[in-house]
Amino acid sequence: MKITASALAASIALGLVAGAAHAADSKPAMEKCYGVAKAGKNECAAGPGTSCAGTSKVDYQGNAWTLVKAGTCTSIKTPKGNGSLTPKAH
Repeated sequence: MKITASALAASIALGLVAGAAHAADSKPAMEKCYGVAKAGKNECAAGPGTSCAGTSKVDYQGNAWTLVKAGTCTSIKTPKGNGSLTPKAH
């Protein structure tokens, strides 16, 4: 009976480790969110005057985007309004 309990415990532990490894591989869906990045913290292509990541000039620049968890963008509040799924006038 002691062997059976040990085998069961080992089996459960291996299952938990495998489940945790799979969860670590799964990344949440992400989306572009405009108008929420701080100056210099945007992802690529923030419009005229910027070339790529880290080139936005001001906080919450309307055409600068960053990746956020899918479904959260428009609920992100900034001093210039909420995040947007499309570029905003800046």
